[in-house]
Amino acid sequence: MDFLMIVQLCIVLGALWVGSRYGSLALGAISGIGLAILVFGFGLKPGNPPTDVIGMDWLIQIAERLLRKHPDRITFLAPLCTFFLTVLVGTGHVVYTLMPIICDIALKKGIRPERPCGVASIASQVGITCSPIAAAVVAFVTISNANGFDITIPRVLMISIPACLCGLMAAAAASYHRGLDLDKDPEFQKKLADPAQREYIYGGGSTTLDKVIPKEAKRAVYVFLLALVVIVMFAAVPSLLPSWDGKPLKMNLVIQIVMIMAAALMIIFCKAQPKKAVAGPVWQSGMVAVVAIYGIAWLADTYFSNYMDTMQAMLTDIVKDYPWSIAIVFFLVSVLINSQGAVVVAMLPLAYSLGIAGPVLLGVLPSVYGYFFIPNYPSDIATVNFDRSGTTVIGKYLLNHSFMMPGLICVFTSTIVAYLLSVIIY
Repeated sequence: MDFLMIVQLCIVLGALWVGSRYGSLALGAISGIGLAILVFGFGLKPGNPPTDVIGMDWLIQIAERLLRKHPDRITFLAPLCTFFLTVLVGTGHVVYTLMPIICDIALKKGIRPERPCGVASIASQVGITCSPIAAAVVAFVTISNANGFDITIPRVLMISIPACLCGLMAAAAASYHRGLDLDKDPEFQKKLADPAQREYIYGGGSTTLDKVIPKEAKRAVYVFLLALVVIVMFAAVPSLLPSWDGKPLKMNLVIQIVMIMAAALMIIFCKAQPKKAVAGPVWQSGMVAVVAIYGIAWLADTYFSNYMDTMQAMLTDIVKDYPWSIAIVFFLVSVLINSQGAVVVAMLPLAYSLGIAGPVLLGVLPSVYGYFFIPNYPSDIATVNFDRSGTTVIGKYLLNHSFMMPGLICVFTSTIVAYLLSVIIY
């Protein structure tokens, strides 16, 4: 690694650091400044922009009924709910609709909200590598097939889903008695001594159970689930896909086509209203993430693609003796890039070029989630804001936050289990 490469890496890190101080949307825009400096100032060839990485009330109501029926188990059930919502929808931003409910249930049960909230926020992002419509999974399959590892989306999910569930349950178990109970927490009790604070903490509440879910909304969920089934069917049986010159339609395009068609069917037959959809928190948060991820991923891809040969030389000896160590590389890159899909796109070709076998890379797939390490991702920040008790925090020293412990335990456990499953199966 020469001096110029180090300077340019500092520019990448500097752009991410400055952007994180202004928020998620600025994070993507300021990454564009770093990108411009690398391209126009240092003459680096621009990488590929991540253009491929681009009826809720009823589902949330079902989840809320489960959580309110078993409030004493919320530390385990909350992450399961956010995990499976992400698996179904393909984005972790669904957590915004459920997190206020999780906080409300924990408070009313006397459970320290940090316990379920911290691991539930982690779970909402872990589910991305387990979703058949998530960019990270589709990119892994596409790049792996191009490098001689014949894998399909269902086969990836056979490894990632059980592995990530093991990781989440380990993190939930570690969070079960985390921190002081509310009645023994002096900071929390001090807040309750102030009538205004007490009213703020216990006076609010969030629920979807008072909403009447129309039959059209339930019908829309069925359409969405049918679309998921169709996508998985095409992924499992590629011969069903149309092909040109012997090359079948790419799965990222299949997902986009099927989902756009599903949206059209919802509008026509389920009375879905596009104006209300784009005004909702999931859509708005998703659009912020698109801008942020676009800038971040393009900046990172430009840097890594221009130093691919140098990185190969640096990593070859290590991964030759310890192929699993590529998981550490994936994790560290993810700390810088707030997108699991972008990490796969940027780093998986490098991993294959180093001679690492496909089953090993499948086994370390959960390690592409590391952006909880620096708590600037929207879902983590939102979780802190939703917790009226103030127990879910970003610490004074930045890294001593409520998501560090469950995140590290979950990713570490998930990666080990996935690696073992991949070795056994392949």
